[in-house]
Amino acid sequence: MKLLFTKSKWEMWDDPLEDFLQRAAADGFEAVEIYLPAQPESASEIAARVSDHGLLLVAQIITEGETPEDHLRSLQERFAKAEESEPLLINSHTGCDVFGFAENCRIYREACRLSEESGILFTQETHRGRPTGSGPMTRDLLREIPELRLNADFSHWFCVHESDLRNQSETVELAIRHSSHIHARVGFSEGPQVPDPLAPEYRDWTDLHLDLWKRILDVRKKAGASFLTITPEFGPPPYMPVEPFTGRPLADAWDVNVRFRDYLKPILTSNENPVGTLS
Repeated sequence: MKLLFTKSKWEMWDDPLEDFLQRAAADGFEAVEIYLPAQPESASEIAARVSDHGLLLVAQIITEGETPEDHLRSLQERFAKAEESEPLLINSHTGCDVFGFAENCRIYREACRLSEESGILFTQETHRGRPTGSGPMTRDLLREIPELRLNADFSHWFCVHESDLRNQSETVELAIRHSSHIHARVGFSEGPQVPDPLAPEYRDWTDLHLDLWKRILDVRKKAGASFLTITPEFGPPPYMPVEPFTGRPLADAWDVNVRFRDYLKPILTSNENPVGTLS
């Protein structure tokens, strides 16, 4: 199984696509994760440019609107456009936590249908504000729709539950078994992002996350998966804390993501888990 370290465009949100792709490739990432609706380029042009740099693409979309029907419609429209970008997989913030359970299940069942018909892996990100924003809500979704695949961003759960998640080990294990993509950001009981996961004061939180990612890796290996994508995803302000009055970020998010990738790579890789492009 190949481990593919992926670079998000988050820190270069308003920068030209070409500048981002050049930097991601130069920093040694195997793939990029791009929120397609924010890009002026067509999906096919994005696909061509990503390929020109020898990279793979994780296409990112969201569903939005005031009603479940709005979310269904945006899901269908944006998935169709993402499909045109020839992605390795599509990742989505899907549904809304204020909708009823049955309404969100309709949306997630449609996501599974789109994935099955297209043959494209479609992961649903565990994210605040979505039905996957907490452990219990995600557990109920997975029990109702067992074919659902997740992008494991556990940083949100540590924050939402204000805990180390040890009191819901069965739910965490269920989510691990359903995870096919990882957002490797470290959260803590009071927020979804520490400034720097390699700082000693955050070591315990980093180790908690790392244990979960190792378990996902083990499950995917045993399932015979051909790849696992991992996106170090520390974001710029306001996700990155800033100094009072000056507004200066406590750390450079791009630098943090590169250093964290370099930290994770030897831990998560071995002869059985090479890093590199898909054969």
